[in-house]
Amino acid sequence: MKQPAKVEYDPDWQEKYEDMIATPRKALSYVRNGQRVFIGTGCGEPQLLVDALTKRASDLADVEIVHLLTKGDAPYASPKLADSFSVNSFFIGQNVRGLIQEGLGSYTPMLLSDIPTLFKSGQLPIDVVLIQVTEPNTLGKVSLGISVDIVKSAAENGSLVIAQVNKQMPWTFGDSLLDIYDLDLLVPADIPLIERPSRPLAEASKKIAEYVAALVEDGSTIQFGLGRVPGIGRIPAACMKYLKDKKDIGIHTEMITDSVIDLIESGAVTGARKTMDQGKIVTSFCMGTKRLYDLVNENPLFAFRPTEYVNDSYVISCQNKMVSINMALEIDLTGQVCADTEGEKFYSGIGGQVDFNRGAARSNGGKAIIVIPSTDVKAGKSRIVCQLSRGAGVVTTRGEVHYVVTEFGIAYLHGKNIEERTLALISIAHPDFREQLLNEAIKAKYIRQEFSSFGDKMVVASDEMKTSMLLDDGTLITFRPIHPTDEQKMRDLLYALSQETLYYRFMSKSTRFGHTQIKNFVYIDHRKDVAIVATLPAATGEEMIAVGRYYLDERTNRAEVAFIVRDEWQNKGIGTFLFRHLISIAKRSGISGFTAEVLRQNKRMQYIFNNSGYKVESHLEEGLYSFRIDF
Repeated sequence: MKQPAKVEYDPDWQEKYEDMIATPRKALSYVRNGQRVFIGTGCGEPQLLVDALTKRASDLADVEIVHLLTKGDAPYASPKLADSFSVNSFFIGQNVRGLIQEGLGSYTPMLLSDIPTLFKSGQLPIDVVLIQVTEPNTLGKVSLGISVDIVKSAAENGSLVIAQVNKQMPWTFGDSLLDIYDLDLLVPADIPLIERPSRPLAEASKKIAEYVAALVEDGSTIQFGLGRVPGIGRIPAACMKYLKDKKDIGIHTEMITDSVIDLIESGAVTGARKTMDQGKIVTSFCMGTKRLYDLVNENPLFAFRPTEYVNDSYVISCQNKMVSINMALEIDLTGQVCADTEGEKFYSGIGGQVDFNRGAARSNGGKAIIVIPSTDVKAGKSRIVCQLSRGAGVVTTRGEVHYVVTEFGIAYLHGKNIEERTLALISIAHPDFREQLLNEAIKAKYIRQEFSSFGDKMVVASDEMKTSMLLDDGTLITFRPIHPTDEQKMRDLLYALSQETLYYRFMSKSTRFGHTQIKNFVYIDHRKDVAIVATLPAATGEEMIAVGRYYLDERTNRAEVAFIVRDEWQNKGIGTFLFRHLISIAKRSGISGFTAEVLRQNKRMQYIFNNSGYKVESHLEEGLYSFRIDF
């Protein structure tokens, strides 16, 4: 996993650059009233410099502190120091959230990819830059270590650059180097970096991560977004745990955490199929524990690159099968994604969501995924809503959203009309809120009044109903419960069937299916009625090639069964597999057997029933076989 790469540090650097060396107190004495001070990102924050700056509070006034996301204590972010320091954050972390939500600090909403341009263009001039670097090597270069992101641009464009030169900062490869003479003051240090341990996964996170993993194909390159949800944490990072069985995964993401370690050690990450930076894990900063910092230290597997490269949507789009995984705090039924506010209160930031969502959507075989827990447990409300909360900001527009994943399933919205996406999102909302959302959607005219009768059928069935089969030619077919969002897929299947197949299934020569009839195929309760569909991957999500269904007669505890397979997929064992799967589901539900009506000409169906391995009785009357199958 880790190849040797020796960095030759300069043991005499303090003597060689003696005229640049200063104590923290001396270095921060150069900060003046009214200046703008940039602080390095995340766990790479220069703690000694921040502490020295804060101790000067009584001497300073109107100093603006700018940063992306910091993980230190942020002692400057105190209401008591408001006259001395004001905070301007591009992404709101926990250490400054309270201050900003109280109106004592500012949030600058920006695409992460655009921030370096602010510095380079002079639109946001930086007077003083506080960063943390490694000790210099023998060539007079230092590495920005675990935080390159927008730090490199700030250092290249700041008027005065003060560097905490930490013996314990890892040396990272990629595009992380600065020349020692591009720095102005050096503050020697030998202190541990800030650590951010990963938290245990919430149950909702685990379920969402499983659904996301199902969307990730072998050879995909993945981004794990910055966003987090209160009480849930960072679901994108949680997804790594469920990707260990994948092959040749690549990583191109703005941030990595400890979660990446086990994924790498599982052998899933090779980057062998990446279109760009093949074999490399590309990131711009990391936040984790010493275990992660030791891993990235002098490790050529990792390429730490500036934000203007990592978050460039064009670069992202050049990766084949690019998958972006980003968080939402709220999403409305039309697909508008709120990711940086909780109602009127700013919570986090735009981060790289838009950059990666756009890049992944344009990638060949890419997938842009938004993950969101279905409920705000603390507030007792749904995070899928008819209209966004008052003050909520849209980060990803309804025109750019593709996949949305909750712990209750996956909705594909891109290219879908308002009615289709409304039904898709309701179907993956928490069951406690589905009927309410349905009624609100009808009132908002997003869907028609006739949907009111389907309120009790807006359900997603148990995972136990899912399975798959591998055909002899290597084709993988997935079997899952039918969803309310399968209406168009069902319509496509029915109208693709031959007249003979339709006649055998429906015992009618009619090839016309009404709107209500098709709805009745997909809106079922999965209790008395069960419907399983066979699907193949397609450009827009899935293609339906078969459907099987049974209807329970509670008086007899027997269910009438029927299924249909698209013509070109017949004689491949799909019907037999589907029938056996329906039997398995029925037996788990305590159903005692199946009944069926089959035309005399339908030899294939008769064969499947007669060779089921169960007790089968049948009798022929007026060209119609009546079957009774006992479990």
